[in-house]
Amino acid sequence: MAERRSIADDERYCHFVTFSCDRRRKLLEMEQPCRYLLGQLNMQLQSHTAKCAGFVIMPNHVHFLIWLPETGQLSSFLQNWKRLTSFQIRSWYEDHQSHYLKVSGPIDRLWTPKYYSVPIYSEVKLVQKLEYIHQNPVRAGLVDGPVDWKWSSARWYEQGKSVGVPIDWLF
Repeated sequence: MAERRSIADDERYCHFVTFSCDRRRKLLEMEQPCRYLLGQLNMQLQSHTAKCAGFVIMPNHVHFLIWLPETGQLSSFLQNWKRLTSFQIRSWYEDHQSHYLKVSGPIDRLWTPKYYSVPIYSEVKLVQKLEYIHQNPVRAGLVDGPVDWKWSSARWYEQGKSVGVPIDWLF
C-alpha cells in the first residue's frame, strides 16, 4: 500500500510550496497563463491576508514562499488558486491555442492534485529557498541570470522592480 504524504499546517511559519502541471506538461511556457497565475496569486494573497516572500513560475511547475496569518489556510489557499487558474488557463488554451491542443491533446486536468510544502522557520533557510527558486530558470537553461526570468521575484530582490505581486520579507 502506498504511503500517503501528509502536509502539516498546524503551526505559523513560512511555507515553501511546489506544485506542478499535470503530466509535467509545459502549460506555463506562454505569457498569458503566467499572467493568470500572478493575477490569481494577488487575489488569494489579499483574501487570506497572506504574504509572499518569493516565487518562480517555470514552464511546468511553480515554487513560492508564503506566510499565512492563521494555521490551516494553506490547503484552501492552494485549492482556490489552482481551481481559478485552471479554469482561466484551460479556457485560454481552448480559445487561443487550439493548435497546441490538437498536437498535445486536451487539458483534462491542468494541475497535479498534490502539492509539496516545506516549513521554513529561519531566515537562513528562507534565503536558501529564495536562491533555489531564483536559480531554477538558470539551472534549466532558460536564462543566463535570475533577473532575466520574467516570472520570478528575483528582479524585486536584486533590482527593486515590480514583479506582479507584492513581495514581503518575512524575517
